This record gives sequence, structure tokens and C-alpha cells, in this order.
Amino acid sequence: MKTIAIIDDDIHIGNILEELLRQEGYRTLRAYSGTEALYLLSENRPDLILLDLMLPGLSGEDVLAKISGIPVIILSAKIDIENKVHLLLDGAADYITKPFNTKELLARITVQLRNSAPKASSVFSAGGLRLNCLSHEVTVSNEPVRLTKTEYAILKLLIQNPNQVISKSVILERISGDTPDCTDSSLKQHVSNLRKKLRDKGGKDYIEAVWGIGFKLTES
Repeated sequence: MKTIAIIDDDIHIGNILEELLRQEGYRTLRAYSGTEALYLLSENRPDLILLDLMLPGLSGEDVLAKISGIPVIILSAKIDIENKVHLLLDGAADYITKPFNTKELLARITVQLRNSAPKASSVFSAGGLRLNCLSHEVTVSNEPVRLTKTEYAILKLLIQNPNQVISKSVILERISGDTPDCTDSSLKQHVSNLRKKLRDKGGKDYIEAVWGIGFKLTES
């Protein structure tokens, strides 16, 4: 299930969007200010963001500048063409003027999710570490590493997003379908076991713990 974050201080519009998206089978997240949006995005990684510009606290433009790797569709009453061009060049994936047609919005969301879908690559590598999604083989410096199902799922998520901090909650959510036995209390131990196996083969740490947030895979 794809997750879409709605960042808009207009409760009425937000409610309409939330109901519309849920009817289409999307999971939704809500934030009502720029500051709340940044906190939300530090704890979650949605597949797409609907972003209003006129937010209390940090503006939508300020929030956009801090987002990377996630398609953002601007929803705004601002109709100035220069403003639209500026935002698109600054990283927005699309711009829809309020009031909007719901069918058009859903179509644009579908397009952005399709464009941002990972390419059909089956092999990922980082600094001597290699993971083959088809054979489920993991090697470090061409030496095979035997992993549990949970360790493999964690490594696959991290290696697909190198040098990006993934929060514990996002890791649990993304691997839950393959490893329902992994819980918040056991995740740390699974990661610790995975780090040791990789370090024993490669002589260095591939996974870095980011205190208070989660973990990331580093190529250095």
C-alpha cells in the first residue's frame, strides 16, 4: 500500500484529500504546519507528498527545500506562473492550482508514483557489498554471507537507499510483510547481528546507527 503525506493547514481540504485517497486504497499521513511536516518526515518516509505553500511556521517552500528522494506535488492557490516555474525547478514534481479537479489530481498522483517506482534492478552493491534480489545471495568482497530472512530484508531496504537514514518505524513497516516476527524490541538485535556478519567478512562497518532515528548503509 502506497503512503501519501498531506501537508496542509486547511482542515477541510485535508479531510477531503484524506477521504479521497483512502477510497483509492492509499494510506495517508497528515501535517498541519511546516514544522510538523519536518517532524512527520523524520519519522516516516511516504511514497508521495501533497504540499500546500501557505503553511504556519515554515512555509511550503522551506519544507520543499528539505525534501529529497520523494515526489512532491504542490497544491496551492497561488497561480503566478513565475512561482510555479521556480518551484518546479527547485524540486517539485508537479504543481496543481486550487481549487482542483479530483480526477486530475488522482491521475497526476498515479503518474508520479509510476515515475518514481524503482527500476527493475535485481543487483545492488555498495563498497564491496553485493545483494542479488533474484538469488537472494549476499556477498562481501566476493565472499558469501549467510543471513536470516529478517537480516536479509533489513539489508535489502538499506542497500536500496544507501547513505540515507531510515527510521526504525519505517524499517519495521517496510519489512513487515516478509518478516512479521521482527518487532520494535528485536530490531536492534537483528541489526547488530547483521552488522557483525558483514564486518566479519569485510573488516569494516557497513551499517551506521544514527542515534535516536534509525540506521543507514554507508559505502565508505
